[in-house]
Amino acid sequence: MRFIATTWGACGVAALLLSAICRLAPRGFAVLSQDLTLVQWVALALFAIFMLHAEGYRGFQKKFSPRTAARVHYLYHNTTPLRALLAPLFCVGYFDASKKTRIVSTCLTIGIILLIMVVRYCPEPWRGIIDFGVTLGLSYGLASYIVFLFKVFSNKDHGIDPEMPKRG
Repeated sequence: MRFIATTWGACGVAALLLSAICRLAPRGFAVLSQDLTLVQWVALALFAIFMLHAEGYRGFQKKFSPRTAARVHYLYHNTTPLRALLAPLFCVGYFDASKKTRIVSTCLTIGIILLIMVVRYCPEPWRGIIDFGVTLGLSYGLASYIVFLFKVFSNKDHGIDPEMPKRG
C-alpha cells in the first residue's frame, strides 16, 4: 500500500502542476508571435524574470518543492489509510502538517484561485504576458519538485523537514 500511496501522492502533485502548465502555456507562448510594442516586450521579459525568481526559485525551489518531496518521503515510511486515500493533499500539506504549513497551503490556494479569477479579465496581450511568466515559474517549480523527489529518495538522511505537527 505504501508504494501506491507514495506514487499517488508524488504523481498527483506533479499532475496538478503539469495540468496548470498545459492550460497556460498555449496562451503564454502565443503572445510571442503577436505584434507587441516595445513596452509590452519589456514587460514580458521583466515579468518572466520576476516569475522565474519569485515563483520558481523562491516559492518552489526554496519552499514548496523540498517540503512536498519530504512529505512524499514521509508518506512512504508512514502510510495510513487516510494519507493513502488523500495522498496529494497530504503531500501539499493540507492535513497532518504543522499549523504554519496548513495555513500557508490554504492561503496560497485561496490566493491562487483569486489571482486566476482576476487574470481572466485582463485583455490580450497582457493576459498572455502573465500566462507566459506563470508558465515559466510553474515549469521551474515542477522541475525542482522532481529534483527534490530524487534527492529525498536517494539520500536516507536528506535533512529536509516534512513539517509534520509537533506532538507533546
